[in-house]
Amino acid sequence: MIQKVKLTYDQIMSKFQVNKPWDTIIIFVLNILLTIPIFLIVHQNTIDANWFWHIDRVLIFILIIVVIQLILRAMRKIILISIFLYLIALFVGTVFGGYGFKSVFEDYQYMLYFMSDNPNPQDIIISKMLPFPNKSKVLDAIEYDNPKVRSFALMATTKHFRKSKDDFRDYATIIQCFAVFKEINSRWNYVSDPKNKDYIATASESLAYLSGDCDDHSILMAACVRAIGGTPRLIHTDGHIYPEILIGTKKDFEAVNYLIKQVLFVNESKDKVVNYHIDERGQIWLNLDYTAHYPGGPFLSEEILGALTLN
Repeated sequence: MIQKVKLTYDQIMSKFQVNKPWDTIIIFVLNILLTIPIFLIVHQNTIDANWFWHIDRVLIFILIIVVIQLILRAMRKIILISIFLYLIALFVGTVFGGYGFKSVFEDYQYMLYFMSDNPNPQDIIISKMLPFPNKSKVLDAIEYDNPKVRSFALMATTKHFRKSKDDFRDYATIIQCFAVFKEINSRWNYVSDPKNKDYIATASESLAYLSGDCDDHSILMAACVRAIGGTPRLIHTDGHIYPEILIGTKKDFEAVNYLIKQVLFVNESKDKVVNYHIDERGQIWLNLDYTAHYPGGPFLSEEILGALTLN
């Protein structure tokens, strides 16, 4: 009985055997198809050594190719079955909105651009953590549930990047928050507070003329970002307050970096780097200051004295 089953198995597997040189070509193609998603997973979950020209990533990629090549050559008989199952999995992911052909292509595109573009991580220089100035007033002023604030944010999302939001659905919320950033920063008029007085305007008050100082701008930006589903925070430095937006993981940032430089803020960010902070949980934040012409623009001050996050 065992011999009969073994004979049947051998007969079935013999139908999938391919003569050289085609078996070598098929093994190589399958190797590439498997290496790309595996490399993406490894890349996104390992610490970046910041070696010159990202040599560490190149070595990891080569190592994965070699290991998979050895495994595939040892499993020559089931190569065609593996290819079939792999393509089916990607096809199902594509049809039902999971991880499919487009996802593999986009992730690989984002990663390659990130490696070549070299965004700039900023060390958070903390001299001494102090209570956030006027914390209760600032929180009350961030009127993210005010109808006027939300209406303004909605207007900005219909005015900027509507097509990009549809093309990159996984990052639609961040793209809409960038639309708010573009609308506010393109119209913001800096006006100082009254002499010897720290005046804190509410978000709805700042909407009247889109004017005020750095804390007024930060409050309005945070309110509008929060009103459409983003997660903002305010950073307090020596004599300055500016807003940031939560991007998320390294994988998220690779995609967002590509969108900023190649899709949304092409002219504003040309020949410039995207600056970012990494918090204690490894999450990435981008600068939305009124001095920045694109998300992730240069920081006006690096000595951080406090932070106020709106969850």
